[in-house]
Amino acid sequence: MTSDELRYDDQGEVPLAGYAALASTFAAGSTVFAVLSRMRGVRLPQQVPPWDVALLGTATFKASRLLTKDKITSFLRAPFTRREEEGAAGEVNDAPRGGGARRAVGELLSCPFCTAAWVAGGLVACYVCAPRGARLLCAGLSAVTLADWLQYAWTWTDQKVEG
Repeated sequence: MTSDELRYDDQGEVPLAGYAALASTFAAGSTVFAVLSRMRGVRLPQQVPPWDVALLGTATFKASRLLTKDKITSFLRAPFTRREEEGAAGEVNDAPRGGGARRAVGELLSCPFCTAAWVAGGLVACYVCAPRGARLLCAGLSAVTLADWLQYAWTWTDQKVEG
């Protein structure tokens, strides 16, 4: 096989080693959390009610957007991404930069879908250890999500009335 046939992506170099490092970090963090929780006697909930799943899901949505799209969190992304353009509703669109692990982290931090898995992992860990605190945190993030939707509805309604 030629080196060209061994390439994963014909469009450019995909940072597979960086992806592997990130996936390993996530798996290791999950494993450490599970082992420490077990050692400390943390008990998993018997069930997760549907409203908690909805609350966790809405909070995951908002937190991942905050981390990947908000102007105010640009300082977290800046070492790994560059600003491409302004997005809708005060959001920004960043593109990953560099190569290897730096690019892999940049791709993670510029993709709300990718970041959502990490956010959900953190919120679920909080839910297991401190369900009341996790619900409060999730309720706050969900309230911001609802407020965003109301802002969009208001803007849309306002434009229809003026137009």
